[in-house]
Amino acid sequence: MKRTEILLIDDDPKLFELLDIYMDLAGYHLHQALDGIEGLKMIDAINPDMVLLDIMIPGMDGWKITRMLREKSSIPIIIVTAKNSEKEILYGFRLGVDDYVLKPFSMAELVARVGAVLHRCNVNRNSSSQVERGDLFIDLQRKHVKVKGEKVELTPTEFRLLETLAKHSNKTIPIDKLLSEVWGPEYAGESSHVKQYIWSLRKKIEDDPNTPRHLINRRGFGYRLD
Repeated sequence: MKRTEILLIDDDPKLFELLDIYMDLAGYHLHQALDGIEGLKMIDAINPDMVLLDIMIPGMDGWKITRMLREKSSIPIIIVTAKNSEKEILYGFRLGVDDYVLKPFSMAELVARVGAVLHRCNVNRNSSSQVERGDLFIDLQRKHVKVKGEKVELTPTEFRLLETLAKHSNKTIPIDKLLSEVWGPEYAGESSHVKQYIWSLRKKIEDDPNTPRHLINRRGFGYRLD
């Protein structure tokens, strides 16, 4: 059986040595790149199943790597960094990262988060449904979204949120459930993530984001896709 390939882009060799032990026990094969440029080369060479990415690395910072990857790929990205401001965390999610882990962290927790993100991505990949709501078309297998026949570019997180709503069309989904399914159970209570991404989606798929026809809010409870 092919092992899951994980690439760590971080200039701390001691972190790699310790994390490699935990990853191996979980059945993952961990690689390391010590700077951003080497990291991009290794992504092309080994085509990893996930990237663990520090922000403050030599050669090219993690934000630039994330932007470059999201222009061409939906590969899962988990940020692992000491940068802990809310502004930076939200910026990461706006760029399309799948999770954000603060240093110092528990190795066991990081491995668990890796498993949760990979599971979510695999579930999405195996879906074959198509959803049509008026001028909105969603292909859940190919991760394509069209409005009035025109393709709409979404970040991976935006798509996961829209996909979750699409699977429960016309049913209001509680905010906590959206957080759990899109970001993971550890984000319980972080309603700002949902509000921010709902607004971002509305700007891309609604004729008038201030008067939405597709993404409807039931105040104090959650959202539904009409």
